[in-house]
Amino acid sequence: MEKNIEGKTLADLAAEKLMDLIREREYLPGDKLPTEAELSEWLKVGRNTVREAVRILVSRNIVTVRQGSGTFISEKQGVIDDPFGFSFMGDRGKLTRDLIQVRIMLEPPIAALAAQNATEEDLEELEKILLEIESLIEKKEDYSQKDIQFHEQIANCTHNSVMSNLIPVIGKGVAVFASEVQQQEYEQTLISHRIIFQAIKEGRGVEAQQAMHFHLLYNENRYLEEQEGAVLQETEENP
Repeated sequence: MEKNIEGKTLADLAAEKLMDLIREREYLPGDKLPTEAELSEWLKVGRNTVREAVRILVSRNIVTVRQGSGTFISEKQGVIDDPFGFSFMGDRGKLTRDLIQVRIMLEPPIAALAAQNATEEDLEELEKILLEIESLIEKKEDYSQKDIQFHEQIANCTHNSVMSNLIPVIGKGVAVFASEVQQQEYEQTLISHRIIFQAIKEGRGVEAQQAMHFHLLYNENRYLEEQEGAVLQETEENP
């Protein structure tokens, strides 16, 4: 495909103009874009170029195509599934420790901001997830997926436009930790999550921040103790 002096194809330029359209019309996640014919007319390019431009935005998770329905703004808002390349990191132990450290830096202030900005609708969704976690814990079942949703929803409660780009880090951090610990912690998780939720619900930002900080430090210490125990056991078995 022919490129301009900046090395951009006609489809690249059309994709940029389409992004301008999305911003100008303030489309939200889930909103439907104009038809291919309408976009072709607005962008002043052929339909094949429109399709190429849409494919470019699909690859960036900006839009999604539903066969038979049309093109819609992606719920992921341009965030790719693995933005920091965690899947390529071979040392899972180091990745787990590093992610916990990053979460300790990020999530306590996020909880404080959530306490400040959460709407009633936000709190209802957060409580719904919390109750589902508590139900799973009561039955001693795996709650890791709901745990991810709980922490991501707290980030959503901030209503900070940049926060959506940090949510994959938080979600991946929870997921990696859950996959690396030897067993799930039921009792302390039950207590910590309830305290965090209550502080956010009542708008107590300092308490929400402290509760999240304690929760993450507890998990970090638990993981490090597990690792030390595993090393000691291996040493005893293989002197």
